[in-house]
Amino acid sequence: MKQLTDPMLDNLSQLATQSPRLRANHNLHQELDDPIQRLAIAMEPDTLVRPHRHVRTWEMLLPLRGRFVVLCFDDAGTVTSRTLLGEGCAVIEMPAGTWHAVLSLDCGGVIFEVKHGPYDPQTASDFAPWCAADADAAQLNAWYAHAQIGDSFSL
Repeated sequence: MKQLTDPMLDNLSQLATQSPRLRANHNLHQELDDPIQRLAIAMEPDTLVRPHRHVRTWEMLLPLRGRFVVLCFDDAGTVTSRTLLGEGCAVIEMPAGTWHAVLSLDCGGVIFEVKHGPYDPQTASDFAPWCAADADAAQLNAWYAHAQIGDSFSL
């Protein structure tokens, strides 16, 4: 039986604070080629999650600790939905091909992700063409924090 215990989540959060990306994950799936990927991701508020999509799989997110803004976008970068996970919403599932981004609002935040595998770094994420690869994390996260439905991405 697999478990995510409080001490494990504490450790994962500590690892995230020490990581240059300010993220750390703990996989429940054993292999990257498992058909269903299941992982806890500790995310600090300053981590950068560029808008991206998973072309061939849906994605489900559940907050384990903290609150997270999940924004979905259309192909032009306009916000089509804004969800506050951990406050008012317990689970979000996005269809395959949905442009989205996540912002951790709280230090020590941990989100649980479920999606189809296998994991292939070449096709796992498709980054939005309207967001530069060298986007400034602080500026982008500030925009995420206040973006509302109908707002267009313009950084």
